Amino acid sequence: MNTSTLDPSLLLAPLLAGLLVLATHIPLGRRVLQRGIVFLDLAIAQFAGLGVILAHTAGWEIAWQVQATAFAAALAGATLLAACDRRWPARQEALIGSAFVVVASLATLLMASDPHGGEALQTLLIGQILWVTDSQLAVAAAITAVIGLAWRPLVGRGRPGSAGFYALFALAITASVQLVGIYLVFASLILPALASLGRKRGWLPLAFLIGACGYAGGLTLSALTDWPTGPAIVVTLAAAALAATLAQFVAAARKR
Repeated sequence: MNTSTLDPSLLLAPLLAGLLVLATHIPLGRRVLQRGIVFLDLAIAQFAGLGVILAHTAGWEIAWQVQATAFAAALAGATLLAACDRRWPARQEALIGSAFVVVASLATLLMASDPHGGEALQTLLIGQILWVTDSQLAVAAAITAVIGLAWRPLVGRGRPGSAGFYALFALAITASVQLVGIYLVFASLILPALASLGRKRGWLPLAFLIGACGYAGGLTLSALTDWPTGPAIVVTLAAAALAATLAQFVAAARKR
């Protein structure tokens, strides 16, 4: 292990990116778990990824063009799934899974003739969080602020499957997929929220602490071992969530 790789100047921006992702994904994740549509984020993330690929295929390499195309694709997917939720609520999880596999296959077909297609698809999955830029952080911070301001009027205490929820979900996923990749989007959304789901009070600080420990631990592990950063963070997020869950079980057992 080479401890000289633990350079704060290199790790601070990725950590900030992770904290921004957590700020939007933890409350969204709790809603997803309440609704029982766990794989919603994977499907919408794949729609956003398809938008990135469509922009690449069309030769649109300017950042705002890619972002706009990804958001349009994510919003289209969210609108479709929201309509399915209203029409066939009992079949929603199956429809979400079907949407994910079809869109993922379509993305693979679009990149089949690209000599760098495999690399691009891998980047969408595991992300490039180590190389996040200041402009990406600024955009993510702005989107986080917009979601925070719009949360109560659009979602509030309404049904978790409301149209406002799906729209905010599409916006959050669009930004996070290009920051951290699809695997980390799912892990950030589900693992901290799942580990704190049993709490009615104090769940948000606990979930955020779990997520922050996961990101910090994963970045440290990746720097020390030269492992891929995205998968390393997923593993440490899972470890942090498991540790928090076990600690809550122990605490509950002592009270009995």
